[in-house]
Amino acid sequence: PGMTGHTFALLSSAQWTPNGTSAPRAAPHSRCASALIILAVALIILVTVVGNALVVAAVLTSRALRAPQHLFLVSLASADILVATLVIPFSLANEVMGYWYFGSTWCALYLALDVLFCTASIAHLCAISLDRYWAVTEAARYNARRTPRRVKAMIATAWLVSALVSFPPLVLTEHDEQVCSLNNDTWYILSSCAVSFFGPGIIMVAVYCRIYRVAKQRAAAVFAAKSSAPRAISRSETWFPRRSANGNGNGSGGETTCDRRRGELDDIDLEESCVSDSARGGGAGTRTERVPWACSRAAGAALEEVSARRPALSKSRAAQMREKRFTFVLAVVMGVFVLCWFPFFFTYSLHAICRESCTIPDTLFNLFFWIGYCNSSVNPIIYTIFNRDFRKAFKKIMCHSSSASS
Repeated sequence: PGMTGHTFALLSSAQWTPNGTSAPRAAPHSRCASALIILAVALIILVTVVGNALVVAAVLTSRALRAPQHLFLVSLASADILVATLVIPFSLANEVMGYWYFGSTWCALYLALDVLFCTASIAHLCAISLDRYWAVTEAARYNARRTPRRVKAMIATAWLVSALVSFPPLVLTEHDEQVCSLNNDTWYILSSCAVSFFGPGIIMVAVYCRIYRVAKQRAAAVFAAKSSAPRAISRSETWFPRRSANGNGNGSGGETTCDRRRGELDDIDLEESCVSDSARGGGAGTRTERVPWACSRAAGAALEEVSARRPALSKSRAAQMREKRFTFVLAVVMGVFVLCWFPFFFTYSLHAICRESCTIPDTLFNLFFWIGYCNSSVNPIIYTIFNRDFRKAFKKIMCHSSSASS
């Protein structure tokens, strides 16, 4: 996906008889296999469109998701929806029919859109990783500069790079009426793979490894602070919701330290909410606002003083559980990305380097080809399911839809 329309000439051209007429083309799959392929791809399309549409709707309708960084997910979801609607159906027809049915003009446009949308999807994943890296390592300074304008500029850069990669297939390749394949030149295959996958992939691996090391160092510092003698912790170091005599949250106006640090580690854990009582207008009652993971870890020592009855062992277990959850999130994000894209780009690059000397089975390459498309269906899951605000927005949308239908 993104880089080939069966570049290995997996779909043969028309078979000709001695008198020059076209012979009937043999179907590449049996009827049963074709039905299963259609069913599987239809499921991929359905999950991709519904999942990414939910992401877009959640960001547009939920106040809790109005933060600038969520624009990345809207643009990523849009790219994945376009993959599912404008690219995958024609790839499916190409696969099942065994030849290109839609003519050379649409072939050129289809290949360009395939490269554009798939490359844009990967570029957005890279931009999201960089955004989280800066939010973790330069929290105070970057969060002040993380404006909608800056985020939109990063999104525009991702689309521009993707457009530059997709331009050559549109103008540099002559397409047969019944065989739709990309430019098969070695220079284009290697350069497009480097820009579309290997470059962003290396950046993502390096960035998430760095985020993991930073989180481990901060977790160790928090643990050391818990193990040391109790000491007073100033509000300049951390923030924790306090109770006034009338049961309200601390009513001091202005930005809390948690507000300044929001997203510092929550960006890793995909948790973005950090709202004080005063930010919501206060109000009577004893409602406790949710403190996101980064703020709660930083406030660990203060919590120890306030809640002295909690056993030290339970605190250690809670810290370990948060650490395991954080590690799991990073493993899912990177693991799914590598699993979906690396097999295809590796075999595609290998074909460009060694050509006939290293034969890649058609069935194996086809499998890698379709696994890459699956990334568009899992992106809305792995980038939102760990976020409480997204889960609440999804439930609200689904409940509203069900009540409207009934």
